[in-house]
Amino acid sequence: MKQHQPPPLPQSQPPSLSGGGGAAAAAGVGAGAAAAAEVNAVANAISLAETAKSRPPLYPKPKTPSFDKDRDYIGFATLPEQVHRKSVKRGFEFTLMVVGESGLGKSTLINSLFLGDLYKNRTVPNVEERIEKTTRIEKKTMDIEERGVRLRLTVVDTPGFGDAINCEDSWRVCTQYIDEQFRQYFTDESGLNRRNIQDNRVHCCLYFVPPWGHSLRQMDLDLIRRLHRKVNIVLVIGKADCLNKTEVRNLKERILQDLEDNHIQLYQFPECDSDEDDDFKQQDRELKASIPFAVVGSNTILEVAGKKVRGRQYPWGVVNVEDAEHSDFIKLRTFLISTHMQDLKDTTQDVHYENFRAQCISQISQHALRERGKLKRDSISSTNGFDAAISETDRLLLQKDEEIRRMQDMLTQMQEKLKQTHLMEMKKNDSVIDV
Repeated sequence: MKQHQPPPLPQSQPPSLSGGGGAAAAAGVGAGAAAAAEVNAVANAISLAETAKSRPPLYPKPKTPSFDKDRDYIGFATLPEQVHRKSVKRGFEFTLMVVGESGLGKSTLINSLFLGDLYKNRTVPNVEERIEKTTRIEKKTMDIEERGVRLRLTVVDTPGFGDAINCEDSWRVCTQYIDEQFRQYFTDESGLNRRNIQDNRVHCCLYFVPPWGHSLRQMDLDLIRRLHRKVNIVLVIGKADCLNKTEVRNLKERILQDLEDNHIQLYQFPECDSDEDDDFKQQDRELKASIPFAVVGSNTILEVAGKKVRGRQYPWGVVNVEDAEHSDFIKLRTFLISTHMQDLKDTTQDVHYENFRAQCISQISQHALRERGKLKRDSISSTNGFDAAISETDRLLLQKDEEIRRMQDMLTQMQEKLKQTHLMEMKKNDSVIDV
């Protein structure tokens, strides 16, 4: 079998040599050079091909799914990712109500929780203003973004609560505000345009208990008793650095006992799923055991042992608010923001708002029944009036008929009497003639 040879490359003619032997030698040298050049070109091509195979491509080709291999794959497993993208794009809302008398560290705690300053222009009232001071509502809103997740936080403060001499009606403003937000949401939900409903319902209420009492006061019980079926209540012992560990534990036990004696139910933690890991279950047990939270707040950054911490400086040392041995601040922040914020919103929607909605629908139904009964009574009364008018006419006609009949009877009797009298006279005359 003959091997195909590529045509030789054109060569420049060497200078002519004298004699036939020189011409043959020149022809042999040209053929050898052409063969060597061809071999080098083939070797270079093979080397480039091997290098291209081993080197990754700059722009890889999109991988085509293997339909034979993923024949049983439908695709709805990506639904959580779709919901996540949509939720992150829309953002989240959370409304927190803070209730408690002045001086318990409410503003400092809120600033410590969300690393902001919501009370820049706060003024502390003097004694004269507190005598006739009443509870009012102040709303402060701030937009927070963390790792691409946006949160619209609304803090509802109640300045003046418990500051007046007479605090009997301090709870009324809080309950009215919560009911108004429920009523507004119910109105918007029942309207025609339900696309852009703004949720201003209170998702959680932090109620501050003073550390210098032995337990809950009557003012505390009055408010909690009226709110525990309307909002998620979380009790917080403010300025807990006033107490040692034994005093904190005893105060928590007395508070829980008072709640049980008065049949008051605070926010109930959901049970952990069976597939949760052991660390999450342990964390959940620690959060449940910490209620009510004994917290210390601070906006000051201190340096302790070469480490910057958020704490409070005292003559005897530093209280690190982020240390679990000093305060329940970390547990409260974990519960309120990291682990149970969505459950607080779900409980507000599924329990408290549904109870309010059921009451509204029941009242609307009862009002409609009353209006329907009133219309029915009005229609019956109008019909009875028409029937009464008709019966009065008939009665008059019957009376006239009765009078005519009675007069006819009287005439008949008179005629009969006259006839009998005439007959008697005739008989009498006949008897006289016979004599």
